[in-house]
Amino acid sequence: MNDLPTTISVPCSNNINGVSQTKGRKCERRTLRSKIMHLSILWQTGPCHPEEIIVPETRITGFVLPRICEGLKRPMSLLIIEAFYGGSHKQLVDLLQEELEDCVLYTLPAKKWHWRARTSALYFSQNIPSSERYRILFASSVLNLTELAALRPDLGKLKKILYFHENQLVYPVKKCQERDFQYGYNQILSCLVADVVVFNSIFNMESFLTSIGKFMKLIPDHRPKDLESIIRPKCQVIYFPIRFPDVSRFMPKHKTIHLQKILGLKGSGGTAPSEALPFQHEQKGSENLLKNFNSESGPCNAAQQENPGSSLTQESALRTCNSSDNSSSHLKENKQNTTFHPCDILGGTDDPQRPLHIVWPHRWEHDKDPESFFKVLMHLKDLGLNFHVSVLGETFTDVPDVFSESKKALGSSVIHWGYLPSKDDYFQVLCMADVVISTAKHEFFGVAMLEAVYCGCYPLCPKDLVYPEIFPAEYLYSTPEQLSKRLQNFCKRPDIIRKHLYKGETTPFSWAALHGKFRSLLTTEPREDL
Repeated sequence: MNDLPTTISVPCSNNINGVSQTKGRKCERRTLRSKIMHLSILWQTGPCHPEEIIVPETRITGFVLPRICEGLKRPMSLLIIEAFYGGSHKQLVDLLQEELEDCVLYTLPAKKWHWRARTSALYFSQNIPSSERYRILFASSVLNLTELAALRPDLGKLKKILYFHENQLVYPVKKCQERDFQYGYNQILSCLVADVVVFNSIFNMESFLTSIGKFMKLIPDHRPKDLESIIRPKCQVIYFPIRFPDVSRFMPKHKTIHLQKILGLKGSGGTAPSEALPFQHEQKGSENLLKNFNSESGPCNAAQQENPGSSLTQESALRTCNSSDNSSSHLKENKQNTTFHPCDILGGTDDPQRPLHIVWPHRWEHDKDPESFFKVLMHLKDLGLNFHVSVLGETFTDVPDVFSESKKALGSSVIHWGYLPSKDDYFQVLCMADVVISTAKHEFFGVAMLEAVYCGCYPLCPKDLVYPEIFPAEYLYSTPEQLSKRLQNFCKRPDIIRKHLYKGETTPFSWAALHGKFRSLLTTEPREDL
């Protein structure tokens, strides 16, 4: 090994989508560990100088490390490759890199998805240094694993694990355009090359495997046979692991009973809040009334005798909030020039009759069907019902026109509009919301929905896709009309929703519950042929 300098300057922040994202100390340590391992490979596989080493897709920020000779002696047994480093893809590999030892991560930014799927294998084949220490390769199904294994025979010898966040065989296409055969075909080929194929849900696995036969019939002749029977024995389901944060500081009082249930009664290892839990003695009565609300008719007449969405209550709460000391210090503005003021959602938080707060925390893309969501909201508005809405989620290259049109039409009903880079801000909005909605035409897991439920939101999801696998039946709807009817009832009596305790489970989808499966999957004995 070459002699190492006393100090080495390496990156301490990633440049994702052209925006440098500042990391906390733990994330800095994780990022630096990856760079150290990258340097280790280069120093051990050929002569080089530190100033010649370039770590792909990062920006030098001048962070200086102390002497690291000892750290470079550790083996890097796990190679993680993520061709689309954003959203849940980023969330997973960041978690694995932070929690698992002896791993190194290579990524490409989360943009131009189609180009990543087509060309990332060639890029990685040229930019991942050779190393005799690797034992396992872990990659998402965006990567064409077949191409990478052919271009890099040394990586092809590793235990290859392919993780499916989504599959292209049942991915919805825009309008009536023809489905691009190549993306699904690449995923099938990658499964044939992989040693283990992992899906984030049973729905994802079964929809992929059972669609292979029909998909391959698109080939005009000389079709390959028995692919499902070849691939299925390699397959297993390990749910996406969510690291649920401590959100107790964001919880309004009426939600602390929900937090007590998740952190205390469900035994996820967290600390339940110590403050008293309001409404506990009212739970049984509120559940009976809520059951009526979930029916087609609902107690509309009784609800109409009250005025739950009084704007005077809202204005009074906001005046109180705005008069508090230093409130302007909390004012934040995101890159889309939308204002986020915590007082807007904290004011009157525990007033049981304040307007229903609806949140939609999904990617701004056609497969999440924002058109259906906004159509339902506009119907509520036409009926004169009072509600608030927060529209979160990441945006990419093409944003559907319905977002700008709906923002203008919804007017003062909007509390927040746009992506929140800060996780604290994101979870604060979820904690202040009452109902979380999905209108997705494509969903293989749904991290955002489970995060919102963990924060005390009442979920409403399509009775389709992965949702019946994760959510009890009472939280599912079959048609947009059913969704609209339930939201109408919730708008009329939002206090009932705020007393509801979620009847499903979030613990099975937590890192605490799943870390053992991932550790077992991503550790292996050294292979004799390497």
